[in-house]
Amino acid sequence: MPDLDQIKQGEQGVRDGRGRFARGRSGNPAGRPRGCRDHVNRAARLLLAGEGEALTRKAVELALAGDPATRRPGDLAALRLCLERIVGPYRERAVEFTMPPIRNAGDLAGAMAAVADATAQGAVTPREAMQLGHVVEAYVRAVEATEFERRLRVLEAVDARSP
Repeated sequence: MPDLDQIKQGEQGVRDGRGRFARGRSGNPAGRPRGCRDHVNRAARLLLAGEGEALTRKAVELALAGDPATRRPGDLAALRLCLERIVGPYRERAVEFTMPPIRNAGDLAGAMAAVADATAQGAVTPREAMQLGHVVEAYVRAVEATEFERRLRVLEAVDARSP
């Protein structure tokens, strides 16, 4: 039987005053090595990699068949699980929109007009247009900061030359 007093004394340097492990010090420094559980994920990816097309085809066939009474619930759950691993969650689509080049502050109005036109034509969604507007806005702030820095340097140079 281990001596608990000795174990607690050995941990005193590892724990803080309230008995919690000190920041940066693990309770199990020899814990699970990196990547030891990744082999399961890797094996699952390899198994699913060659079956993606067949599983997708099967899902479409079942969806088109339309009679849920003839399907077993476990089959659908397994198919759903496989498709979630193959396809992954939908995030955002890549915006197919060519932003006019912005080289200076004079180009900003044209860029925003192009974003508005693309939204009006349905090439981008209003949300995507808003996000593109944020990109243009960040560029405006960068131009303003650069212009402010340039003007400040000129004023400091003039001030340094004056007696």
